[in-house]
Amino acid sequence: MSGPSITGCGSPGSASSGASGSKDCGAANGLVQIEIRERAPLVAVAGNPNTGKTTLFNRLTGHRAKVGNYPGVTVERLEGRLQLPGVARTARIVDVPGTYSLAARGVEEQIALWSICGLGAYERPDVVVLVLDGTQLERNVYLALQVLELDLPVVLAINMVDELGRDERVLDTERLRQDLGVPVVAVSALRGAGLDELRAAVAGVLEDPASGRPGARWRPGDDVRGTVESVARNVPEQWSNGDPDRAAALALWALLSVDEDDELEGLPPELRRSALDERAAFEAVSGDFEPRVIGGRYAWIDAHADGWVRGPRDSRRSMTDRVDALLLHPVLGFTLFLALMTVVFQSLFAWADPAIGAIEGVFAHLGGWLEGVLPAGFLRDLLVEGIVAGVGGVLVFLPQILLLFLFVALMEGTGYMARVAFLMDRVMRAVGLHGRAFVPMLSGYACAIPAVMATRTMERRRDRMLTMMVVPLMTCSARLPVYGLLIAAIYPIGDENGFQQGLLMAAMYVFSTLMALACAAVLGRTLFKGVPVPPIIEMPPYRLPGPLGVLRVMWERSLVFVREAGTVILACTVGMWLLLSFPKGAEPSPELRAALEQVEADAASADGVDGAALDAERARLEALANSEALVGSYAGRLGRAIEPTIEPLGFDWKIGVGLLGAFAAREVFVSTMAVVYGLDEEAAETETLRERVRAQRRPDGTPLYTPLVCLSLMVFFALACQCMSTLAVVKRETRSYRWPVFMFSYMTALAWIASFVVFQGGQLIGLE
Repeated sequence: MSGPSITGCGSPGSASSGASGSKDCGAANGLVQIEIRERAPLVAVAGNPNTGKTTLFNRLTGHRAKVGNYPGVTVERLEGRLQLPGVARTARIVDVPGTYSLAARGVEEQIALWSICGLGAYERPDVVVLVLDGTQLERNVYLALQVLELDLPVVLAINMVDELGRDERVLDTERLRQDLGVPVVAVSALRGAGLDELRAAVAGVLEDPASGRPGARWRPGDDVRGTVESVARNVPEQWSNGDPDRAAALALWALLSVDEDDELEGLPPELRRSALDERAAFEAVSGDFEPRVIGGRYAWIDAHADGWVRGPRDSRRSMTDRVDALLLHPVLGFTLFLALMTVVFQSLFAWADPAIGAIEGVFAHLGGWLEGVLPAGFLRDLLVEGIVAGVGGVLVFLPQILLLFLFVALMEGTGYMARVAFLMDRVMRAVGLHGRAFVPMLSGYACAIPAVMATRTMERRRDRMLTMMVVPLMTCSARLPVYGLLIAAIYPIGDENGFQQGLLMAAMYVFSTLMALACAAVLGRTLFKGVPVPPIIEMPPYRLPGPLGVLRVMWERSLVFVREAGTVILACTVGMWLLLSFPKGAEPSPELRAALEQVEADAASADGVDGAALDAERARLEALANSEALVGSYAGRLGRAIEPTIEPLGFDWKIGVGLLGAFAAREVFVSTMAVVYGLDEEAAETETLRERVRAQRRPDGTPLYTPLVCLSLMVFFALACQCMSTLAVVKRETRSYRWPVFMFSYMTALAWIASFVVFQGGQLIGLE
C-alpha cells in the first residue's frame, strides 16, 4: 500500500502511516497543522466469465457500486466500497472484466491485465480476489496460475459451492490452499454465503501481503526459458518494480499476446519488437510456442487437481450435454434460435409499444400544458417544439433498450449466449463477422441505437467496430413510416394492392440485410482487415440468472443512454428545429394573405356562418403559410442548395428539405413533408398526405412521385445514415468523431450511388 498523504510541516518520516486524522506540529511555535490521510486499499475482483464474479461484487458492495469507464475506452468499470472486519476499515473494490486468460489480444483482456498488475493508467491493487467456478475448477485455476506468476497478493473465492453440494460433491479448501499457497474461501454469490469469511481473508492479506504471495507455482521449462529471459530484458522497470520473476511473467505474457494483428495499446516498442522476434526465432527451430506454455500450465493443474473436489461426477454436466445436443444441432438448434429471436424481435416492436405510447403521451401532454401557460413567442416554441420534443424523442427509445438488454442479460446469464455465438459463427464468418454480431444486427431491425450498444458483448475491438459500422443498414422501425408513405404512393390503399404492398415492404427488409452483409464483407477485408480468430467459447452449465443482476444491467444501460447519448441527441434535435423555424418574418403571398383575411372577415360575421368549416379552412390556409415560410427558412435554402446533387436521383428541393429534416430522426421525414406540402401535422399519417404526395407535379407538369422516384427514395432511406441519434451513440461508443463521420460518409455515398443506379437505370430501360 502507498503511504499517507501529508500536508503542512514535518517530514514523511515523522508521520504515522497507520493512522488517519491530524497531528499538531506545534501551533504554539508558529508551525502549522499536519493532516494525515491514509489511502483506502484497493481490491480487484477478477475471474473467468460466467463464474458469478459480478454477482459476488454486487454482494460485497451492497449493490451500491458506481458505474464509469476505464481510462480511454468504453468498457464499463464498476467500483464500490468494501467494509472489512476488525479495524472497521473500508477498502475500494473494482470489478475487473472477465477473462479466461491474461494472454490478451483484445481491449477487455488487456484491461484485465492492466487492472490486475497496475500498469499504464491503472492503480495497482493491494489484493486480487480471484473468483473461480467450483464446478469447473481445473479450467479456472489456469487464470490463478498466471496471476500468481505476477507475484500479486491473492485470495481465492470458490463460487457456486451450493451447486457442488446438490450433486453430493465437496470442495476441499485446505487441499487447494496447500497446492496454490493462498487463502481459499468457499462462497455462494447467489445466496450470499461465505461473504464474512471472504472479507476476513481479504483483511488478513492486507495486513500480511506475504500470506497471499506464495510466488509462481509453475515455471516454464528449459526449452522456453531462454526465450522468456531475452524478452524480459525489455520489460520496463516500472512494470516489474525490479522483480526478475515479475519481469519474466510479463515477458511470457507478451510472447503469448503480441502478434501482427493484436489490438494492444501502450506497449513499449522495444518490448513489442522483442516479443515478435524472439517468438519467431523460437518457432523457426522448435515449433509452436503456445502449446509449450499452455500445455505446461495444464500439466501442473492435472498433476494437482485430484482431491480438490471429492464426490461423484457432476450429473448436471451430462444434462447440459444433452441440451447442447439439441441447441447446437445445425438444423434444430438454428430453428429454435430463430424462433427465440422472433419473440425478441416481436417484443421490441409490440411489447415496447405501450410504454412508447405512454412516453409520447406524457411529452405531448407536457408540450400542450406549456403551450397553454406560456405566451406565444420564441421561448415557448423552443421549449415545446425543440427541447420537449427533443427529450421525448430520446426517451422514446428507452423501452426498446430495456427490453433488448433484458433479453441479452437473460441469454448471457443462462449460458445460452455462448451457444448462439457458436451456432452463428460459421454463417457470420463467411462475411467477416463474428458469431456474436448476429444479435446486434437482428435488434437493428427495431432500432440501431440499442443495437450499437449491444456490440459491447463482443470481445475484440475489430469485431465490435465492424458490426457497429453495418448495424445502421438494417431496416429499423423508424424507416417504416417513410416506407408506408411511399409504398402507398405507388400502390394506393385497397385490397387489390395489398399483396404488392406487402411484397415491396418485405423486399426492402431483404435488401437492407443483403447490403449490410455485403458491406461487412467489404469492410472486413479492407478497413477492418484482420486474421479471422476462431471462436474460443466456453459452454457454461445452464443456470438461472440472478434477478438483481439482470435488473442492474437494464438500469445501468438506461442511465448511460439517457445521461450521455441524450445530451448529444437533444442538441441535434434543437439544432434541426432552429433550421426549420428560422429566419422568421416571411410574409404569405398576396393571394394567400387575401384568403386569410376573407376567412377572418367571414368569422366576424355572425349570419349563417359554419364555424367548423371556417376553422378547417383557416387551418388549411395557415398550413400553406407555414409551407411558404419554410421556403425562406435556413432548411429551405439548404434544400435548394443541395437540389443539384439530388436531382439525378429523381428528387426536387422539397424532398431535399425532407431529407434534411430526417437527420433528426428518419420518421421526421413524414411530418416535414406534411409541412412542405401545406398540411398540418395531424394530417401527416392520413390518406390526405398520401394523396397530396401522389398529386405533386414537376415544373413541366409531369408527376413527381412516380414509382421509380419512390423506389429510388426508399433505396436512399434504406442505405443513408439519416439518424443523429445513431451517430451520437457511435461517437459515445468509439470515443471519437472519426467513426461517426466515416459511417455517415460511406453510407451517404452508398445511398447516393444506389439511388442513382436505380433511377437512371430505370429511366434507361423505360420505367417511370
